[in-house]
Amino acid sequence: MTGTDTPPELGTGRAGTLPGRFEEHARAAPGAVALRWAGTELGYGELDARADRLARHLVERGLRPGRLAAVALGRGAEVYVALLAVLKTGAAYLPLEPGAPDPLLRHVLAEAAPDLVVTEEAHRIRLTDAGAAELVCVDSAGAAAAQPAGPPPVELDPDGLAVVLATSGTTGAPRCAGLSHRNLLAAHHGWRTVYGITPADRILSTASLEFDVFTADWVRALCSGATLVVAPRNLTLDRAADIADLPPLIAAERITLLELNTRTARRLTALLAPTAGGRPLAGVRVLTVGAEKWWLDEHLALQRLVGRPTRVINVYGLAEASVDSTWFEVRGLDEVPGGAALSMVGLPFPGARVYVLDPSGTPLPDGTVGEIALAGPGLGAGYPGRPEETARRFVRSEHDPDGRVLLTGDLGRIAEGGALEFLGRAAGVVGPTDARVSAVAAATVSRAARAEARLRARPGIREAAVAEVEVAPGRRELVGYAVTVPGAPDTDGWSLTSALTAALPAGEAPAAVVPVPELPRTRAGKLDRDALPLPAPADRTAARRPGGGKGYRGKGGAGSGGVAESESFLGCGTVAVGVPSAMAALLLTNRLWPGSTDVSAVPAPYDSLFRVLYLFEWAAFGLGVAWLLFGAVVTARQRRPVGLSVAAHLAVFWLLASWWPQDNLYRTTRRSDWYAQSWLVFVFNIALMVSAAIVVRFLTWQPKPGPKPHKQL
Repeated sequence: MTGTDTPPELGTGRAGTLPGRFEEHARAAPGAVALRWAGTELGYGELDARADRLARHLVERGLRPGRLAAVALGRGAEVYVALLAVLKTGAAYLPLEPGAPDPLLRHVLAEAAPDLVVTEEAHRIRLTDAGAAELVCVDSAGAAAAQPAGPPPVELDPDGLAVVLATSGTTGAPRCAGLSHRNLLAAHHGWRTVYGITPADRILSTASLEFDVFTADWVRALCSGATLVVAPRNLTLDRAADIADLPPLIAAERITLLELNTRTARRLTALLAPTAGGRPLAGVRVLTVGAEKWWLDEHLALQRLVGRPTRVINVYGLAEASVDSTWFEVRGLDEVPGGAALSMVGLPFPGARVYVLDPSGTPLPDGTVGEIALAGPGLGAGYPGRPEETARRFVRSEHDPDGRVLLTGDLGRIAEGGALEFLGRAAGVVGPTDARVSAVAAATVSRAARAEARLRARPGIREAAVAEVEVAPGRRELVGYAVTVPGAPDTDGWSLTSALTAALPAGEAPAAVVPVPELPRTRAGKLDRDALPLPAPADRTAARRPGGGKGYRGKGGAGSGGVAESESFLGCGTVAVGVPSAMAALLLTNRLWPGSTDVSAVPAPYDSLFRVLYLFEWAAFGLGVAWLLFGAVVTARQRRPVGLSVAAHLAVFWLLASWWPQDNLYRTTRRSDWYAQSWLVFVFNIALMVSAAIVVRFLTWQPKPGPKPHKQL
């Protein structure tokens, strides 16, 4: 699918860059409001002048075309001054949330290796500790204010790198994706065309600096001559932010365009539903929703609540392809066709191209499920410093005019009418550099999408997800997760699992459904698949089901699901097996090693200390036996490789249980018996060291980076 046959209007020279496009509006209307935040305003002319002065200061600090500067600032005008200043030097910027966790800051700084970091004094020490090299603090850079007017005398390249986004993937550590000025201006052309953006628009920015939507918001606004209104709270990261504050803010600031992630859109729908009637978001022309799967019935529900004058649009894309690639709105649609469960993401933006490919990379006919691939002028340069990964994801294709497409790792199909339907995230892109999502992964995602649609349609279900998880070492199953309405009947795990098994064809139903109070979320507000609880083991639940039977059952109630079952399982095993094993060790000690616990020759009070040692040895032995028999489910839940999990499980057993035989053997072996002493050292001491090393490796193991992040999952 191709968005339009008309090439995007990208411009040449300075006019073909982001600061050049912004400067055109600053010259045409210097008094127009560019930014609004916390009740204050900054005009286009003043914003341009401040960015020019800071840009000259950054040039003096060594920033040049082709280099990279991280920008780590809070919400407010200074962050936009800094972004424009970096771009005016010819360098690219790396948006970095200063309040991000330390491990994330360290990883991104190490991955991107910026030449300097633009920040403020409040974050200087923390960023230095996280690995930042040279810092420029805008609140203490007095030299910037003394710089002459006008931009620095550098040549800007439309094909030069403009932004490096630290993408927040669904698995693995973030990776940095580069976009040029031309890429982002191609996206801007699409947004302006589809949304009808004009200088009269007021665009609300609710996203955090680190997310790709933040960059999309300011490019949409400041490259169109519109006003960018900065929300006082970040609705993605600030989980305490009250969604009820959003409609009054939209009304007070006369917002005409905004983008929300799927989770926030669902919260807004739940807020507006009880007060249906009138126009709760009067004045909003365009409301877009993205970040993960949004079902068509949800899309229709929000459209009905806000009314037809507001265009509610579902968008899909990747950061690596300039944020948004397709869009869909429900104009002329009053209900879901045939009651089907669909997630429609529609048609490409102008200039963008979208394909659905088979595993060999050949476009599939309409209605056939395959991997979604993106192309067009918005397609970025890949991952700086990762040529192998860039080659694996950005592959050559004879079917695209540019000869290059981006493999998304998502599955979809072209529905009737030519719109793209999104099915879900595939397990991963596998194989050599030109490999696609496997047929097995495609079948699994399709099955999960059908099961998820059935689950969320059940009465009493507020939100649902179906994902493939490792339920045991080496064995993966589809498991459902349901956020239920408190007190709703038949919403326990067993009832939901049975209902899906009856409603779906044989082999289609998930192995279990786990009721949870909320679905776990990443920092980006997406479903955190690594944090999903496991279902209870089959042999722990069969006896409690009506009629018995085998399988899994989600544990309801507190919502801990398989976590609570696993902990209860280990706790019961410790009592049932560990205590008797400890007692057996106590009774057998003097029989196996006569006199090993005799402390009659030890003076008081030291004899009591030795008796305490013996108690600990017996208790540790009992706990070790219990761990050996019942701890495997806890080890498996950490989702390490099977071999490492088995080794760690045995290592913990040895670290606990070996002290009882070891110490007793040492106490009863003659010091001059070097043969026995040597064997004791190798069997026990060195084995303990190896076991400790295995546990350290288990705890510090990190998965290899997985598939890339998405606007829609």
